[in-house]
Amino acid sequence: MKKIIIGFLLFLQTVSFAQVSKTETVKELSTLLKDKYFQSCQISVDAYNITKNEPIFKHNEKLLFRPASNMKVITSATALQFLSPNFNFTTQVKYDGKIENGVLEGDLYFIGGFDPNFTSADLDTLILKLKEFGISKINGNLYADVSNMDSLDWGLGWMWDDEPSYDFPHMTPLPINKTCVIVAIEPTKIGERAKINLIPESNYYKYVNNIVTVDDKKSDLLASRDWINNSDSLIFEGTVSINAISDTVTINIKNTNNYFLTLAKEALLKNNIAFDGNCGVKTAKKNLLTVAAKERTFGDVIVKLNKDSDNLSAEMTLRALAFQKYGKYASAEKGIKLIDSLVAKIGLNPRNYRFVDGSGVSHYNLVSVELLNRILVYLTQNEPELFGILYDSFPIAGVDGTLKYRMKKGSAFNNVHAKTGTLSGVSSLSGYLSSKNGDLISFSINTQNFIGSSKTVRDFQDKICEILSNME
Repeated sequence: MKKIIIGFLLFLQTVSFAQVSKTETVKELSTLLKDKYFQSCQISVDAYNITKNEPIFKHNEKLLFRPASNMKVITSATALQFLSPNFNFTTQVKYDGKIENGVLEGDLYFIGGFDPNFTSADLDTLILKLKEFGISKINGNLYADVSNMDSLDWGLGWMWDDEPSYDFPHMTPLPINKTCVIVAIEPTKIGERAKINLIPESNYYKYVNNIVTVDDKKSDLLASRDWINNSDSLIFEGTVSINAISDTVTINIKNTNNYFLTLAKEALLKNNIAFDGNCGVKTAKKNLLTVAAKERTFGDVIVKLNKDSDNLSAEMTLRALAFQKYGKYASAEKGIKLIDSLVAKIGLNPRNYRFVDGSGVSHYNLVSVELLNRILVYLTQNEPELFGILYDSFPIAGVDGTLKYRMKKGSAFNNVHAKTGTLSGVSSLSGYLSSKNGDLISFSINTQNFIGSSKTVRDFQDKICEILSNME
């Protein structure tokens, strides 16, 4: 009996200590959110102790806010659930006709499979496989088959004046190089044109270089494209300082299928495969022979999707979800049906939220921190393997991704694994951390309708993470 009483007293002491610690944490968080900064904007917070299976703190958790790139948490979780980490994004090369003595008497098709990380290097690999297959000449045409997706290349609620930023890619199931071009600009001699290098090199680009090297401390230049006229003609105007170091600007491409075909034609010629036919968009016939393919798993895609907050990866994932479930023609709307299924699966009503895209770029999305945190908790409790993949895909505080330069000190450093989100007047952060006693904590934070830089908001987020990390 004495041992039982002592054990019971120890249990009470442990519970009492935990309750006091949690109470102090709640008090500290409540005090923080009373800051006068939040008199003119709103913040919502939801934190949960997964180890103890109990809520820690809630504040405005049901309010509907724009999630910004925290929408990628929802897209990622949905894809892990319904695509699986082993799903392959596959870019295929097929042909019709006959191959005789190294000559393809027929057409070559590139079939888009939504691979957001497909690059010029991958294209070269496919072309080399054509050579290995014995093709040295094509007496036919080159086609991009983009029929797996609908024709909408821009998301609902995306802002027209975000053109031509690479953060707002024009979508196709056959992307290459993030459907972007990298422009490297460096000074030459005073009075002379700046040096411009375009990556990848291609005859696709049309531009006039009007950037002049000047003897000034600052550069004043414009590197853009003629997006108002839906043209991929690049615009280079202004001045570059003689003291400037080489810098790069990444610009999105509007006519993505023409871009791919031009690079493909150039890759054929570079690898000594003769071709002088036409290029265009056409749906391949059924049962064509596959000559080469490039596969990439979602397990690989999710890392760049979340670490770098890559919008194209999120949008291609959403459409891959739609295609896998419903077939042609994949759309954001069809992909969102799978998001609705996940929301229902975790016990919430999808009609209480609004989902429009997969990346969070749209200003039409409306979600709550309660929903985001419920998804995080659900994966840990019901899908531990999928949780591990999601956890590893998140940026790590002070270490990498979009959190590389945040929370460089204190208990949150190298502890917080979380997805960031930023739009005009929006800043969000959702993910996981370990408390001081090793408990796994999930959290979601969102602040809306602030003016100016988001640094102040991010500082509040970091402080919340620090408080939760110090909880015992």
